[in-house]
Amino acid sequence: MKMKWRALVFCGVAALVGGCSQMGYFVQAAHGQFSLLAEAQPIDDWLARSDINDKLRDKLTKVKEIRAFAAKELALPDNDTFTTYADLKRPFVMWNVVATPELSLKPLQWCFPVAGCVNYRGYYSKDDAQSYAKELRAEHYDVEVSGVPAYSTLGWFRDPVLSTFIQYPDGEVARMVFHELAHQIVYVPGDSRFNESFAVAVEEAGVERWLAMYGNDKMRKTYAEYEARKRDFLALLMKHRKALEENYKSDASDAEKRREKTAIFQSLKEDYQSLKVSWGGYSGYDRWFAEPLSNAHLSAIATYHDFVPGFRALLTQQKRFDKFYQAVKRLAALSEDERHRQLAAMSAPPTMAAGPDRAEMVPVRFDATP
Repeated sequence: MKMKWRALVFCGVAALVGGCSQMGYFVQAAHGQFSLLAEAQPIDDWLARSDINDKLRDKLTKVKEIRAFAAKELALPDNDTFTTYADLKRPFVMWNVVATPELSLKPLQWCFPVAGCVNYRGYYSKDDAQSYAKELRAEHYDVEVSGVPAYSTLGWFRDPVLSTFIQYPDGEVARMVFHELAHQIVYVPGDSRFNESFAVAVEEAGVERWLAMYGNDKMRKTYAEYEARKRDFLALLMKHRKALEENYKSDASDAEKRREKTAIFQSLKEDYQSLKVSWGGYSGYDRWFAEPLSNAHLSAIATYHDFVPGFRALLTQQKRFDKFYQAVKRLAALSEDERHRQLAAMSAPPTMAAGPDRAEMVPVRFDATP
C-alpha cells in the first residue's frame, strides 16, 4: 500500500507539472509499473515450484549469487531490488521513443519529476510507443523506437528480475544487475551522460571482478566475445555519427545535406553487413536496423560512453568501491559544467614521450539480443 500511495502521489504531481496533455502518458506509466510489480514473485518462491524448468532454475540461482556479490564485493545497495522475478511474456519491459530534428543529432528532451529531463519517452506498450512516434514523424522529426530489457526506479520500488533479460549470458545478466543498482547510488536529474557513464563504469568493473572470482573459462570466453562485438559495433556507429555531424555542420544546402545523410546511412548498412561476416554471421544487432535508420538511432551513443574513462580512472584512484561512490557523490554536487570538466580531464590519456597514440574504446550499452 505504501508503494501504491507513492505512485499515486507521483502521478498526481506529474500530471499537474506536465499539464492535461501529459495525463494519459503518466496514467500508462503508473499502470505499467503496477502491472510489473503485480507479476513479480520472490525468487525463492519460484525456485520452490515443481513446474519450473531447469534452465530458469539455474538462471535464478545465478541471479541470487550475482545479487549477493553486488552487495558484498561492489558495495551496491543491499535491498529488495532484484530479489523477485516476473515473467512478462513479451520481449521487452518498455519501448523508448527517441527523436531528433531532421538535420541534427541533438535529441529532444522530456522532463519529469524525480528523473529530471531525459532524451527519451518510455512506454510499456509497443503500440503506444509507435503511435507517439508516428505523431513525431508527422512533425518531421527523425524517430527511433527501441525495446528496453531493464530499467531502474532508483529505489522507489522493488525492481524485479525480468524475463526480458534473464536468458542473456551470465556475464550480461551480471552487467545489467550492476548497472541498474548503480543508479540507486548516484543519480543526477537531467544529466544522462553523467548517470549512464557512471553506471557503465560500475558494470564493467563489476563484471571484470565477478568473472575473475566466479567465472569459468566458458563464461569468460562468451563474455569476451560479446564485448568484442559491442566494441566493433560502437566503432562502426561512431564513424558514421562523425560523418553525420560533419555533414550537418557544413555550409551545404539543406537539400545537399539530405542527400549526404542518405548516403551515410546506406554506407552504415553496408558496413554492418561486412562486420557481420567478420563475426561469423552473428545477428544480435539486426534489430537495431529493424526501422529505417535516422539521426535518432545515433543521437544517444555518447550518453553511455563519454565519461566512462573518467569514472574508471577515478575508481582506480580510489581503489575501493565505497570510496569511489563517495567521490562520485562529490562530483554530483558540483555544477553540470564543472563535473563534466573534471570527468573530461580524468578521461584524458597521459602524455606520452614517444610511441603510438593509445585510446581505450569503451563499449556503449546496446543490449543486443545475445
